[in-house]
Amino acid sequence: MSEDLLVLDRLRLEVPAGRRQWRTLVDDVSLTVAPGEAVGLVGESGSGKSMTARSVLRLTPPGARLGGRISFDDTSVLELGTRELRALRARRIAMIFQEPRAHINPVRSIGDFLTEAQITNLSASPKQAHAKAVRLLADVGITDGERRMRQHPHELSGGLLQRVMIASVLAAEPDLVLADEPTTALDVTTQSEVMAVLDELRRDRGMAMLLITHDIGLAAATCDRIGVMYAGRIVEVQSAEALTESPRHPYSRGLLSSRPSLDRVVHPLPVVPGRAVAAFEAEEGCAFAPRCAVSTPECSAVRPPLRAVDGAHVACIRAEEP
Repeated sequence: MSEDLLVLDRLRLEVPAGRRQWRTLVDDVSLTVAPGEAVGLVGESGSGKSMTARSVLRLTPPGARLGGRISFDDTSVLELGTRELRALRARRIAMIFQEPRAHINPVRSIGDFLTEAQITNLSASPKQAHAKAVRLLADVGITDGERRMRQHPHELSGGLLQRVMIASVLAAEPDLVLADEPTTALDVTTQSEVMAVLDELRRDRGMAMLLITHDIGLAAATCDRIGVMYAGRIVEVQSAEALTESPRHPYSRGLLSSRPSLDRVVHPLPVVPGRAVAAFEAEEGCAFAPRCAVSTPECSAVRPPLRAVDGAHVACIRAEEP
């Protein structure tokens, strides 16, 4: 019996791209999330972060095929039938989506959206569900909850709607939260407040969280461990503290060095050169090699596996070097 709540083992996601052709979006991803643990997935747009999270609930594009293993609480997600999968989504795993307007019914009130799942899945009375929804709105920073409950999505800003989405997920009291860029629509100050709420509730309720973000600083402040993704693969996994202090992969170092700092002024700000590639665009060898300042001819010939290096897991043949 596994001690981990979520196990991804050599996960692969492919989508159709014409007659008898497939494009790989996620390639050979292995990752675990323990009960109560927060794990971050960081990387540039197109690296496969969101598709990895969506694969956990089989929320994949039409016609897509999944390979490898997805295990939740020792149950194979890929083998679940329609009814079992619906129950898993309704009660045990919840997802905070990046675009709230695409996932909140525009013709129903905010109150209906926040109370329906509680009444249906948690057997709460309408009065209990309403009171809990108002409390959760306050927890995520929305004042005047009673008035907000009567409003409809078009009456709220994008930032407020994202907070409503977060409140709806917390109302279900899931075992695992998949947070896909949950603070994208929020300003920097509000990002910090909302993530603090998520982190506090996660710890209080023992929830696990998989956080998808392009902000490595946000992941470091919120998560216990961080996985760095590039071209559909995980290239490094370390504790949040170790990754920010001593990253092993050149891509991780590039992401960290490109962040603005209050301690020093740099003109121009360092950036990772070149363009990020998707998994289906990657050639033989290390996908990051064309952008890497320390690559060798061997890097372009052989794709490095994810291996243990001094407490970290790194996909780089030069990971032992300072």
